[in-house]
Amino acid sequence: MLSPLTSIPPQIGCAQDYEQLAHDFIARPVREHIAGGSGDDLTLAANRNAFRTWAVCPRPLRDVTAGHTRITLLERELRHPIMLAPVALQRLVHPSAEIETARAAGATDTCMIASTRSSCTLEDIARACGPTKWFQLYRQPERSATLDLMRRAEAAGYQAIMLTVDATLQIPSKRTVRAGFQMPADCVAANLVGYRADAPVVLEPGQSRIFQGAMREAPTWSELDWLLENTSLPLWVKGVLHPDDARQLQSRGVAGLVVSNHGGRALDGSPASLSVLPTIRAAVGSAFPLLFDSGIRSGTDVFKALALGANAVLVGRLQAYALSVAGALGVAHMIRLLREELEACMAMAGCATVAEIDAACLQAVRAEFLLNRESDADLY
Repeated sequence: MLSPLTSIPPQIGCAQDYEQLAHDFIARPVREHIAGGSGDDLTLAANRNAFRTWAVCPRPLRDVTAGHTRITLLERELRHPIMLAPVALQRLVHPSAEIETARAAGATDTCMIASTRSSCTLEDIARACGPTKWFQLYRQPERSATLDLMRRAEAAGYQAIMLTVDATLQIPSKRTVRAGFQMPADCVAANLVGYRADAPVVLEPGQSRIFQGAMREAPTWSELDWLLENTSLPLWVKGVLHPDDARQLQSRGVAGLVVSNHGGRALDGSPASLSVLPTIRAAVGSAFPLLFDSGIRSGTDVFKALALGANAVLVGRLQAYALSVAGALGVAHMIRLLREELEACMAMAGCATVAEIDAACLQAVRAEFLLNRESDADLY
């Protein structure tokens, strides 16, 4: 495979082009691991199909010459509503891993959300990143380790904690298994070194590997309450698809929610994140912060997610692809392209600001006009 480039390839014309070009920079088993979802990849395909069910209505004659993409989130102004999702073990695609992604985030005034399972420590990422950075938290088997991760994030200058709640069980995608992917020995979660993160769960005779095994480590409502009591940072929850869960999380005092199905990597057959986004927005009201994750591939996708209720979006796979092609330069370029694609969509839809984007900007696409594809696997 090719080594990461030090310049932008001339064939990159849009953000999604990084996905195709990454085939030359990521070995097939790793690429299938990144691209795949869970099981039969049903939710993976649903995430992309959901964007095709909406069309953006052009609104000419509006003056958008004073337009911009600035938003305010948790009383902080961001230059644009595009955030870098927590992507684990980025050494899979680049030797400098998350440090390169952090450099790109700093150069583009983008909020980076560093993963618990990053290849680099959260402290090293924070030093390489710009002023806006959040930390994604996985519950650890021992509360002392979970607490220590939060204290480290607070000390390193992260502005928020994002708890992922939907990924305790991750069934590998069949395409990943067929490709023969195995995690390389040098890809370890640097933040977890020294913790008992992989201590085996001992089961009694007759106990389930799922219920009494894996789910023993799953976050619970009581765990959430403990986290809220033990961090000084705003706590977001990622992996919300049901309105009742959204209302209960809101009532418990979380700072915001991320409507996400983990990019199709959690429960295969769960609904597309975009399809439930309006329901979640209705459940929590217009003022409560909502982020969107799962399926973003273009600035028009960003526009549609904003129109259906998101305050900002998270981009995952595209950042891995861009990182593999050209390191920090590639990630920064990918973000710039997404932002320009969003600006173009806004301008043609007559929206000068993100605040003007709403559901009235969209029209539902009749089923007979949707693209007929046997599989969306090639999109990932």
